[in-house]
Formats: sequence, structure tokens, C-alpha cells
Amino acid sequence: MDSPADFFGFPVSVVVEPRVQSHGVVFNSPHSGRLYPKSFLMQTRLDRNTIRRSEDLHVDGLFADVVDSGLPLHVANFPRAYVDVNREPYELDPRMFDGPLPAYANTGSVRVAGGLGSIPRVVGEGIDIYARRLPVGETLERIERVYKPFHRTLRQLLLETHDRFGYSVLIDCHSMPSNVRSGERGLTPDMIIGDRFGMSAAPWISDLAVELLQSLGYSVVRNKPYAGGYITEHYGRPGRDAHALQIEINRGLYMDETLMTLTSGFVPLRQALGRFALAFAHEVGANLGLQRLAAE
Repeated sequence: MDSPADFFGFPVSVVVEPRVQSHGVVFNSPHSGRLYPKSFLMQTRLDRNTIRRSEDLHVDGLFADVVDSGLPLHVANFPRAYVDVNREPYELDPRMFDGPLPAYANTGSVRVAGGLGSIPRVVGEGIDIYARRLPVGETLERIERVYKPFHRTLRQLLLETHDRFGYSVLIDCHSMPSNVRSGERGLTPDMIIGDRFGMSAAPWISDLAVELLQSLGYSVVRNKPYAGGYITEHYGRPGRDAHALQIEINRGLYMDETLMTLTSGFVPLRQALGRFALAFAHEVGANLGLQRLAAE
């Protein structure tokens, strides 16, 4: 299943579907898109490598094995530097544009202040993307042509999953720089599980994700410094048995961050994440199934 072909002739996103979906768990990779049209690159002041610093590089590949476990994987084709779908649709920085924004735009968020709105101003460590201001009309068109179709596809996938299984669990997949530290001791974790501090998923689901990843030998923390973005917050409704988690993976586990090339750690990590996905989906399905039976 693909979303409409509105990103320069390509589908906005692709759902890699298993032959038969086995459980109500859905994986999503919103920041691994790597199609950079020439017309977009010409608007920027960056070379092709520098602009990729905002990508969750190869995260779609890391989670490719989940499909073999009967779980769908939704993948963006467009780059995060073009549109960031892990933000509100109109989270926009007025300093970036050549005219007034609509009154409904959210121009005062912390993410906008940091240059990371739905149309990002910077990549990496605060590197400006654009040489000049963007037309407001083009900005709103990006949201209509790319942002909204991406979310329509994801929403439909989750609704169909919930209808079929009676529950849904979204795993929103991301990567983080290897120098990210967490907690008072300043640890550099292998992974971070975010559940909006218990708001986007039942606590036992978050606990399960942490425990399974730790059993595979990874150091895992929760919510700090990444608790989940708009996607986790928007689609996580635990009271309706619609849960959402974010997973951040340390890039040092699988790639050379300077050269942006894969290392020998990539395949073992991909295989481990496949094992995690299968065990997680099985346990979640069994527990939510028992809860439904008890409620009937």
C-alpha cells in the first residue's frame, strides 16, 4: 500500500506489508526518507551530505525484518529536511517565510524556536538549511501534498489494525547521535523508549519494550531526553487500546556518523530488532487478548 504519488512523482510513503499481519503492532519510520529532488536542493545552501544530517539514516533498513514477523512497516520517502511529520502540521517559524503565515499557525513552540518546526530551519547542530526565505504558498503546499497524505496513510493503517485485532500499538522508529546522554550519571544509552511519560501507552507495554531490549544486551532508558514527539502523542490513546511508543537507537551501534556509512554492527542490530519485534508483538497480543476476554 502506497500513499499518493505527490512527492515529485514518487509516493509520499510506502507501507511494506507482510503476507498476513499477525498482531496489532505497526512500525513507522517517519525520518528515514532519502529522496532529495534537485529543485529542493537548489533552494538550500547545503551540499547533499550535510543536508542528510537530519535523517534517521537507515532506520527503515534496521526494522526491515519486522515484516517477516507479520508486522507492517510504514516508511517515508521524503526527507525530514523538507517536511517533518513528527510535528504539528502548522508548527512554523515566521522568520523563514516571505509573507504572513495563517493565523492558525503555531509560531511559538519550543520546537519552532529551535528551528525544528514542521518545515525545519536547521539540520544537525543548528546548520541553516535555506539561503533565503521561502514563499508561504509553497510552504502550505508542502503540508497539503506531503504532510497530510503521510498522516492519512498512517492513520488508516492504525484504524484497520485496531478494527482487526481490537487494539493497536504503534512503534515510532528513530535514531539519535552517539553522544546523546541521559540521566544524572550522563550515560550514553543504546536505546531510549519514549511514552510521553506514561501518557501514550500503558505502563506495562513500555516496561515490556525495555525489558525485551535489555534481555538482548542493550542499555535502555525511558523518556530522557526523548519522550516522543507529535506522532507518539497524537496516536497514543491507551484508554482506547491504541498505544504508541517511540524508540531511539544510538547510531554508533550501526554506522559511522562522519562518513554516514554502515558498519559491521548493522546486520546484528537488524536481526536483534527483528527478534524484539516478534517477542514484543506476541506478548502484547497475548496480554491484550486476555484483557478483552476478562472484560466480556
